[in-house]
Amino acid sequence: MFSSVTSGAVGGISSYLMQVEVDVSDGLPSFNMVGFMSGDVREAGERVKVALRNAGTKIPPSKITINLSPADIRKSGVVVDLPIAVGIMAAMGEIDTDSLKDTVVLGELGLDGEVKAVKGILPIVTRAKEMGYKLVILPDSNAREGAVVDGIKIIGVGSLQEASQYLNAPEEERDRLIAPTVVDVKKLFEDAEYLDETLDFADINGQAGVKRATEIAAAGFHHIMLIGPPGAGKSMVAKRIPTILPPLTLEESLEVSTIYSVAGMLSDEEALITKRPFMSTHHLVTETALVGGGSTPRPGIISLAHRGVLFLDEMPEFPRAKLDLLRQPLEDRSIHIVRNRGTYTYPADFQLVGALNPCPCGYYPDRNKCKCTPADIKRYLGHISGPILDRVDICVEAPRIDIADLAVKNKNANESSRSIRKRVLEARKIQEKRFEGTAIKFNSEMTPKDIEKYCVLGPKEQAYLENAFCSMELSARAYHKILRVARTIADIDGSEEIRQIHLMEAVGYRITDGKYWHQMEE
Repeated sequence: MFSSVTSGAVGGISSYLMQVEVDVSDGLPSFNMVGFMSGDVREAGERVKVALRNAGTKIPPSKITINLSPADIRKSGVVVDLPIAVGIMAAMGEIDTDSLKDTVVLGELGLDGEVKAVKGILPIVTRAKEMGYKLVILPDSNAREGAVVDGIKIIGVGSLQEASQYLNAPEEERDRLIAPTVVDVKKLFEDAEYLDETLDFADINGQAGVKRATEIAAAGFHHIMLIGPPGAGKSMVAKRIPTILPPLTLEESLEVSTIYSVAGMLSDEEALITKRPFMSTHHLVTETALVGGGSTPRPGIISLAHRGVLFLDEMPEFPRAKLDLLRQPLEDRSIHIVRNRGTYTYPADFQLVGALNPCPCGYYPDRNKCKCTPADIKRYLGHISGPILDRVDICVEAPRIDIADLAVKNKNANESSRSIRKRVLEARKIQEKRFEGTAIKFNSEMTPKDIEKYCVLGPKEQAYLENAFCSMELSARAYHKILRVARTIADIDGSEEIRQIHLMEAVGYRITDGKYWHQMEE
């Protein structure tokens, strides 16, 4: 007897459907699996045989052949336990093969027949819907994740017996046996709490210039670098940036949730990621953990920060080679990983927030405290290359906190994240209207061609920018960064035109890097 069950898997961030073909025939008893698969996938055969026996299904002494199609895709890290078990039962006549039409089956089996969660449910279900399938049977712990996709029935099962009973039940009785899982995505967003009450800009005394810079960065989704001595509050500011960012749109949420689904980082209670991610990592992180990849490719920290914040504390402590891995993602907003088994592309549109001391001891240019030699400082700051600096829109200095600021005991004297976020959201609405009908979401995403269209300057403003370009010896990339930041500053001010005062502030955020890096070169 022959049966075919449709299942799915992910390769990188994309998904594909595959056919699990099962043939049970007379002959020398054997259990063979073919279809260009790795050893870990072949292990599914042993689990399935034990799970079937413990679930009450006796496998007769027969020749069983399993084929995973298409054969031109190597199956590594793929979980096909439940589809194989269902296919064997269908080939033995214990499950009606007609019930498998327009159905996708996903899940890992325990030895007792329990159906366990698998990774990548969201992209697989999305692919199944696109291919016209009507039903997906999957682990009940993955059901809410799969139900986010509208227009396809999601049935969560906890055991092999439940899956068998559901498939054998008459069509009109199935929903009474196991109710389809439904998720109200709109309500999910309405109920989400975007602001973390434990993190608030009101907790930060002083540092008005840094707060202003982070507001601009949040409004236009610009990369930002905070430079200052230890204890200036750089990390405190960075950790509070997500509290003033605009909420994720549904489209962005699906993008982020797909990445976390593939990485296996969606909890049972989470149907979607509704908050912008905030990822922070140590300078000892491996290159694979940072950018992704591995023997079974999976997203790295950079991709997990997609549509959110990637915070690198003590940036010069990172080896230069690791920081330079950010160059392509910062420019292309994606990561391309080439392996002999294929090429994988992961989304990587994140906001980079870097914090660093200006020298190894942290107190340069205060020579009363700093004893670092120019060579020490140059070597330390040299870990951050020019191309990385060029890709950072805003560079701001966080000075040492004054005692007068620390003495302010009334927290209400400081502006809260909620108040700052209102201005950010207003600037975001202006950008939505400006870029309506395009793929652009934030000012930081404008290409040079877009800048020509949306950042038109008057004669006075153009003359000022040209003078700054020549005197500061800026690159073409830095020139465009200034215009993007100036556009965001104008949006916060509610100005349709970019004025000289907006340009002056934007240029000011390019002066700080010159104070440290260019001065050290001289």
